[in-house]
Order: sequence, then C-alpha cells, then structure tokens
Amino acid sequence: MTSQLYDPYDHNIHTDPFPIYRELRDRYPLYHNEDKKFWALTRFDDVLNAANDFETFSSEGGITIEGGGNQFPMMILMDPPRHDRLRSIVSRAFTSRRVAELEPRIRKLADGLLDEFISNGGGDLVDALASPIPSLVIADMLGVPGEDRAKFREWSDAAIRQDPNVPDTQRAGMVAARALYEYFGHVVEERRKRPADDLVTALIHAEVDGEKLSQQELLGFCFLLLVAGNETTTNLISNGAIAFAENPDQRRAVREDLSLLPKAVEEVLRFDGPVQGLARTLTREVEFYGQKVAVGEKILLLYGAANRDERRFDEPDKFDIRRKQRSHLAFGQGRHFCLGAALARLEGQLAFEALLTRIPDYELVSGGREYLHSGPIRGLDKLLIEF
Repeated sequence: MTSQLYDPYDHNIHTDPFPIYRELRDRYPLYHNEDKKFWALTRFDDVLNAANDFETFSSEGGITIEGGGNQFPMMILMDPPRHDRLRSIVSRAFTSRRVAELEPRIRKLADGLLDEFISNGGGDLVDALASPIPSLVIADMLGVPGEDRAKFREWSDAAIRQDPNVPDTQRAGMVAARALYEYFGHVVEERRKRPADDLVTALIHAEVDGEKLSQQELLGFCFLLLVAGNETTTNLISNGAIAFAENPDQRRAVREDLSLLPKAVEEVLRFDGPVQGLARTLTREVEFYGQKVAVGEKILLLYGAANRDERRFDEPDKFDIRRKQRSHLAFGQGRHFCLGAALARLEGQLAFEALLTRIPDYELVSGGREYLHSGPIRGLDKLLIEF
C-alpha cells in the first residue's frame, strides 16, 4: 500500500475526495500515511466512537496532522475538565435566544445580497452570498464594524489555508493570527471601558462559580468564532448550492415546500460538509483492524468519509433531502460538538431559501469552480453561476 493514497493537502483530494474515501473505508479503514506520520479513521462507527472518547483521543496536541496548538487558549484545543468549564462560560453568552434574534437580520441580509447579485446578472456566488452572510453576522455578534468584513475574510482565509508543504502559507497564517489577536485585543479593551449589547461584552461578564474568561481566553474565542464560523458556513452555502444545482429534483422539492429546508441543510452537511476531518493525539495505545497505534501518534478523524459510509447510510453518494438516517458528523461529536451549530443551520436555511426562491433555475458555469486548498476544510474560492 502506498503511503500517499491519502494526503489531506493533495489538491486532487480537494476537488473530489469521495472516491478515495470509499477506497479507504473498504480497504484501509485504519490508514497510515508514513510520509506525514499520521493515521486516519474513515468508517462512521470508528470516527463516532473516537470523537466521543476524549480521554484517549486528545485535542490538546492540535487538530491538524502537523500538530501544535495555538498561542492563545481555545476550546477546540482543550480536553475536559478545562474544556468543559470554558464551554459552560461561553455557552451562557452564545444562547439560543441570541441566535434566534439574528433571523430577521440574516433574512434581510440574504435578500439584499441577492438583489445586487441579480442586478449584476450572476457571477461568483461565494463572493456575492456565501462569504458575506457569515462574515457580517459574526461582525454583528462581536459588535465590530461590518466594513471590516474584507479584513476578516483575508485573515480567516490565511488561517485555514496553511499547508506544511508550502512554507509561505504557514508564514501567512502566523501573520494573520497575530493581526486577528491584535484587532480583537483592541475590541476587548474598548468593551471593558464601554460595554455594549454584543457577544464580546457578554463574554467579558459571563462567569461560572465566580470564574470569568481570562484575556487570552477571550481572544482565543474571538479567533475561533471568526475563523470557524466564517469559513465553515461559507462553504456550507457554496457546497449546498452545487448539490442543489446537480440534483434538480431535490431543488424543486425544496422550492415547492420550504418546510423541507431544515432537512435539506442536514443532508448538505452529511453529503458535502465543510469540515472534512480533525486530528487527535493518542494518550494510550489503541488497536484497529489488527494494527496498533502508539501513544503520541496522530489520528485524523475523517468526518467527510464517515458521512458517506454505506455501513451507516443507504446509498450514501445520493443527495436525498428526505433521507431517514439523519445523524451525521459534520458538526463533530461529543464534548467538541460545534457550539455554533444552531447559527450555521439558521444561516444555511435562510441562504438556501433566498437562493432557491429568488433564482430558482440557476445553473453552474462550466469551469466556474475553484476549490480552496486546506487540510481540514472543503469548500470553494469561486463558484460561478448564471440564470
């Protein structure tokens, strides 16, 4: 077996990973890449069980195969009990009420963006709709100017496009991280002096058992919210736009019955989710399929492969919004289940509602896709559509 059957930084994988995922599930359910020194799990039950076993599969060694954490503490890089305490503080500010209150703003935003897109006669849906929605929503939540969206996009792009094979991308990622922390440092300082009705102020004052977030933890959460919330939701929308265009019967069904939208979003997440996989570091030796993996080794939990596992889903390569099996791993599992899942779902539903009702018969432009190059994230830099 070649050690290069699967490499998360391979550009061919970014374009279409699913044939390789099937081969991994069928032939190498525990795959070892000897060159990059990581293992990968691809079957649904294996990934599910590993994601739930934080004591064995630790997040503290970093969530990418090259390892390493971050200069500021973030929940996604922590294990319990510290993770749980920090999450309990943050969740009190990131409430369902706050998410629900955003619906009118997101709906108006989606319609306004499509007004401009339609008047222009089509173009790049990523730039016109998929990217602005989460960027502007996060700006609203954090209480920072919407005109900073371009900087947010630039910084978050650099943060997720780091490739160990291309040192320039890693340097750019470090520069972007420093810029983000400096920016949010000023925001936090301003909110301490002049509180506002926004998430940063809520996080400053949130506490559990008398404990509040430290300055570094506040900055870490702002960084995580911007990068994770921006990139993942952008790609949920753009990946879904492709799935609907390539499955006109499903698109028609949603357009004729908008009550199907929640189910449709779940199927987009399963079928072509934004997060393909995150790494864990072993705290004890484990064995899968007769192979032992040592303490300290990296295992990549491939959510994108698990969500197409025929052992779990009937006809997994079929996009079916009425699918009965809805449990997927696109938001992770267990302690690290995505804190922003409700917001991502809402943004996805409202973006698809606007797109499918305002431009019901849009078509993909031949050669008009450019996939972004990122280890954990699957999505597009450009998606040209016409109508």
